[in-house]
Amino acid sequence: METDEARSLALALKRVLERAHIVIDESEPPSEIVTRIIGHVGCGLKHLVVVTQTFPVWEHVNLQRGVDAYLGDGAQWFGLAGQGRQHQDTIDMLTIAERRLDRFEIGSVDYATAAVGPDATTEVVTFGFVLSQAPGGAPVVLVMRGPAEQFGMEGCRIEILARSRADATATRDEIQRLMTEHEVFKGQILTFGFSEHRGNKLVSFVPRPSLGSEQVVLPEGVLETIERHVVGIAEHADALRALGQHLKRGLLLYGAPGAGKTHTVRYLMGRLPEVTVVVMTGAAMRFVAEGAALARRLQPAVVVLEDVDLVAHDRSFGTDGNPLLFSLLDAMDGVGSDADVTFVLTTNRVEVLERALADRPGRVDLAVEVPKPDAQARAKLLRLYGQELDLTDDLDAVVEATEGVTASFFKELVRRAVLAGLREGSRPRLLEALREMTDDRAALTRVLLGSGESTAEPLDLAVGPPMPGPVRVKGGRFYRG
Repeated sequence: METDEARSLALALKRVLERAHIVIDESEPPSEIVTRIIGHVGCGLKHLVVVTQTFPVWEHVNLQRGVDAYLGDGAQWFGLAGQGRQHQDTIDMLTIAERRLDRFEIGSVDYATAAVGPDATTEVVTFGFVLSQAPGGAPVVLVMRGPAEQFGMEGCRIEILARSRADATATRDEIQRLMTEHEVFKGQILTFGFSEHRGNKLVSFVPRPSLGSEQVVLPEGVLETIERHVVGIAEHADALRALGQHLKRGLLLYGAPGAGKTHTVRYLMGRLPEVTVVVMTGAAMRFVAEGAALARRLQPAVVVLEDVDLVAHDRSFGTDGNPLLFSLLDAMDGVGSDADVTFVLTTNRVEVLERALADRPGRVDLAVEVPKPDAQARAKLLRLYGQELDLTDDLDAVVEATEGVTASFFKELVRRAVLAGLREGSRPRLLEALREMTDDRAALTRVLLGSGESTAEPLDLAVGPPMPGPVRVKGGRFYRG
């Protein structure tokens, strides 16, 4: 067949197929979902403007609150039924439905459950449409979509369909303003977690601790110094800002495992009942930039980074290949000095961090040692953990025999003493429990409680070139940089 003949045949077949398509279109009713959307907006699909805003997955509940506030009462959501809808583009699906290349029809709205507090949840839309108006009154359609991680689609997003970009943008901006106004994270204690399965970032809510100062056993004056630095600045933030003083501060708590660093942090959380707290530990510290940005947005805020020494030099947590400690310092730099944000770092091995912190002064402006308890502190700890018990007969002997142990050791000691007393039907047997815990066979238990010498080789934390030598913290107890 000649080339011209083949071309003529192809064109004829094309016309036949186009005519057949028109006949089929005319014989089937128009797509209900397309009719509803273009009937509301007032233009065809090819003239629709789409403005999309994507948020991290943990912001889904805030997006829902912002959209709900924008819509008000009585919003009528509807969904989309059809194969592959979770990962296809919205306009592509509507175009397919309009051309009847596949069946996408009005269906049920998809929902998921999201936390709004330690013990409270709400429903969030993961795929749904709703007819609405722009702030100026022009018709728009809002489309909410949640993550579809199995298809590589992380985060949640809002899409605004409108006749003009100005109307869509104005709608998006107002929703974002309402998200901030109805922020669910503000004033909460949040923990960043990590899912090894999908690598997604998760935020959970934690109840706020309530501890009295008498429950924090530290050397005289140490807790007061910490409170002045963290709580005192928060209480006088407006006056300090008016006098041109910076508010951002950094606190380093260092000492042996089990000495009471985390306990001290929990006390600070309770002392700041209206302040947002973001807690990160272990692998979750790879999200330190996001945590710092969240704290800046929700200030006054505290960012707690626990056991920084365990991951300080790990390069696998950052996208740029730098040790995590450098990413942490960069995140601290990214928060302006006038922001009412406190960074609290805890470490069991201060020598791992000292040089890096000293080389970039101002990130941490107060370093406080949380030491193992002296005799007076050991007696206080025994009375604290055994306040409902009669321990007077054994108290002095136990205090004398426990030099060098940590606060966590005493907590376990009292529990074992109570258990021994219950077995024998007598008062708590403190000395018996102490003999059990100081037996050679309990050596590993003492190490795990921070009260023994480990025989294990130290973990090599310095991936890559070693850090420069340590700089001594002045004064033994605390040092202001």
